[in-house]
Amino acid sequence: MQLLWAILLILQRIMWINMTFKWYEFKNYRLRTKLIISYMILTVIPVAILGYILYSQYTSSIEEQVGEYLPLVLEQSSEDIENQMKSFQQINEMLYNSPQVIEILRKDKYANTSELLKDQFQVNSYLSKSYIKGGKEGVLGVFIVSHNRLFQSTRISYTSFDFYENLPYGQEINLNGQTKMILPNETSLSFEGNPPYILIMKDLIDVDNRKKIGNIFLAVDIQFIKDIVEKLENKNQSDIWITDEHNRMIYHTNPKKIGSTFKDKLKYPLINGSIRTTSHNQNYLISMQRLDSVNWTIFHRVKVSVLTEKTDMARNATIILFVVFVLISTILSVILAWNVANPLHKLTKIMKKVEQGDFQADITIRSQDEIGLLAKNFQSMVLKIKELIREKYQLELKHKEAELYALQSQINPHFMYNTLETIGMAVESNDNKTVVKMVTILGRMLRYSISNKASFVPISQEILHMKDFLTIQKIRFEERLEFFIEETMESKVYTTPKFILQPIIENSIKYGLEQEEKLIMEIYIYYKDHEKKEIIYHIKDNGPGIKKDDLHKIMQTLDGNPSEKRASGFGLVNVHGRLQMAYGKQYGIQIKSEENQGTEIIINIPTLKIDET
Repeated sequence: MQLLWAILLILQRIMWINMTFKWYEFKNYRLRTKLIISYMILTVIPVAILGYILYSQYTSSIEEQVGEYLPLVLEQSSEDIENQMKSFQQINEMLYNSPQVIEILRKDKYANTSELLKDQFQVNSYLSKSYIKGGKEGVLGVFIVSHNRLFQSTRISYTSFDFYENLPYGQEINLNGQTKMILPNETSLSFEGNPPYILIMKDLIDVDNRKKIGNIFLAVDIQFIKDIVEKLENKNQSDIWITDEHNRMIYHTNPKKIGSTFKDKLKYPLINGSIRTTSHNQNYLISMQRLDSVNWTIFHRVKVSVLTEKTDMARNATIILFVVFVLISTILSVILAWNVANPLHKLTKIMKKVEQGDFQADITIRSQDEIGLLAKNFQSMVLKIKELIREKYQLELKHKEAELYALQSQINPHFMYNTLETIGMAVESNDNKTVVKMVTILGRMLRYSISNKASFVPISQEILHMKDFLTIQKIRFEERLEFFIEETMESKVYTTPKFILQPIIENSIKYGLEQEEKLIMEIYIYYKDHEKKEIIYHIKDNGPGIKKDDLHKIMQTLDGNPSEKRASGFGLVNVHGRLQMAYGKQYGIQIKSEENQGTEIIINIPTLKIDET
C-alpha cells in the first residue's frame, strides 16, 4: 500500500512538472499566438462540449421514447394477430353446422366407390361454399383427413398434399383439443405462386359420442401478418419475426427464414419490452411481445442508427454549423489578435531600425489605446534624439568647414607657387598662349576656392574645377600626365559637395608620378542605374597601386566614425567623412587597388537637385 501511495505521489509530481513546463512554454509564445489559443479555448471548446452533451442527451431521449413506443405498437399488433388467429380457429367450428358432413365423417366403410365419390363431392362442396367462397379472406384451402379419406377445397391450385408421409400429426394422433401450427417446410403441400402460409390443425370430435372422427387442416395465407406488422417495418430498415413455442419462425420479413429455427431466442428475456444489443459492431434496439393465445412471440429489431437518423442529420447540421462557427471564430480571433499584436510588431520593427541608427522610420500607429500612447511617446523620444543628432552633425559640419577653409588657405599658396613657377618658365620661353591659358584657369580656380557661401555646388562646377586642376598639372608635367573625362548625366541639374574630386586627383598625381614615368587618369561621371537615384564618380589610374596591408588600413579608417576622420588629413578619409555626414553611411568612397595594378576610386552620392539642397 505504501509503495502504491509513493508511486501515485511520483506520478502526481511528474504531471505537475510537465504542466509547469508546458506553462512556461506557453509563456514564451508570441502574443498573437497566445490570444488565438486563449480565444479558441474560451469559445470553441465550451461550444463543442455543450453540443456533444446536447446531442448525447437528445439521442438518448429518442432511444428511450422509441423504446417505450415500440412495445405499445407491438402490443396492438399482437392483439390484431391474435384476433385474426382466433377468427381462423373459429372457422373450423363451422363444420359442425352441417349434420350431413358430420354424418359422412362418421362413416369408416363404403360398399362401393361411387358412394365414396358421392360423399367426397358433398363434403368438398360444403367446404368450398363455407370456407372458400363464403369464408374468411386469407384462407387458401381447407383439408379434412378422416378414416383414410381426404376431403378438400382450395382457393388456388395446389400439389402434393400427402398426409401420411409428410404431416407430423396423423389421424391416430390425438391433439386433446389443442391447435397445432404446421409450417410449409414440414409438409410437401405447395400452392401455386408459393404464397407463405401456415396450416392450422385441429381434431374433429363427434359431439354425440366425443369420439375423434378426423383432423381438419386450414391453410391460411400469412399475408395478414405482413399487413399488420408492415407499419412497424420502418421503410424496410427493420426486421420483424414471429416464433412459436418451439422457436420455429412462423413469420419473418425475409421469407427465406420462415420455418427455420430461431437459435438466439434464449439470449433475450422473454418479457414484453425493449432491450439494446450489439451484433457485428452494430447497435440494435430489440422489442418483444408475447401472443399468449397462440403461444407466439413477436420480435422487432431495428438499428439504433436508423432510429437516430434524424438526430444524425441534426448532428451533421450541427457539425457543419460548428465548423462554420469555428472558422468564423478563428478568423475573428486572428483579426483580433492581429489588431492587438500587429501594432506591437510594427513598433518593435521601428525600435530595431532606430537601434541600428535609422531615425527616419515613420511610426504609423494612430490608435488611442495603450499601444498608440506608447507609440506616440516613442515617436517623441525619437524626434528628440534626431534633434540632438542633428545638432551634433551641424557642429561637426561647421568644424569640417572651418578645417576645409584652413586647408584651402594652406593649399592655395602652395598650389599658386607651383603654378606661378610654371607660368614664369612659359614667359621665359615666350609661350604667350600657355601663359594666358594658365592665368585664366588659375583665376577661375581661385574664385571657386574662395567662394565659401555654399557647401553644395552644381556638379558641372565641380567637374570644371577638376578639369582646370588637371589642365594646369598637364601643362606642368607635359607628356608624363594624360587624363580623360566622360560625363553621361545632367551635371547642371544635380549638386555635389565642394572639393571632393581635387583631393583624390591630387593624391593620384602625387603618388603616381613618383614611381611611374607616365600617369594616365580616367574619370567617369554617370548614373548608378536606370532609376537615377545615385550618381557615381569613377576615377581610375595606372599608378603603382596600394599595398594590401596599406589598403586594409585605409578601409578600416574609412569605416570608422566620421567625426574622428579629421585627424587623417584632407585626403580620401576626409572626403569620405564629409560625404557620410552629409548624406548618410550608405554613401562615400570605395577603393579597389592591387600593387602595381593601378587604383580605382568610386564615389557614390544621391541625386539631389539644386532646389533640394
